[in-house]
Amino acid sequence: MNKKTDKSSPVETRYYFVDEAGDGNLFNRHGRLRLGEEGCSRYFILGILDVPNPEQLSLDLNSLRTQLLSDPYFKKVPSMQERTRKTALAFHAKDDVPEVRREVFTYLSKQEFRFFAAVRDKNAVADYAIQRRERDGKYRYQPNELYDYMVRALFQNLLHKDDGYEIHFSKRGAQNRTAALRTALEIAREKFTRRWGIR
Repeated sequence: MNKKTDKSSPVETRYYFVDEAGDGNLFNRHGRLRLGEEGCSRYFILGILDVPNPEQLSLDLNSLRTQLLSDPYFKKVPSMQERTRKTALAFHAKDDVPEVRREVFTYLSKQEFRFFAAVRDKNAVADYAIQRRERDGKYRYQPNELYDYMVRALFQNLLHKDDGYEIHFSKRGAQNRTAALRTALEIAREKFTRRWGIR
């Protein structure tokens, strides 16, 4: 499938895929802290997957899905039915049965990916937000602050080596965040340049 290469050597275009676990919500609509309540995660994780050849990955995963869909073993599995619009359309760990997850994991474990992640304890973020609000009465914490901060932190050392970058962010909410995320990436690149003098 993929040729073995030095994963960190410069390439023409590097493909990054970004997704999160948890969310940036800290407070309810009345301004009360939600941490510890059901449905409010304690940690926020932002991950980046560096995929050398996304086209081939897509072809291979589609082929694997087609193979699994035609397997009689999975014939009566609800998520494998087209009408459910789940595994029949795309793999997703929360929808897939364990046998399907195993097949996908086996395939993915043989790929030449790089993965980067940052984890924030939302208790520390809440402490910061509360202290800042005490200093500045107009300040209101917004969940996107945490996401944008983590984008800047994670990408700070990842945008200087290659000729081009194609970065895909998972969709979050209904707002179009393209401009804000582009700004976060530009800030990350500027910080690297200031620190190391390398563009």
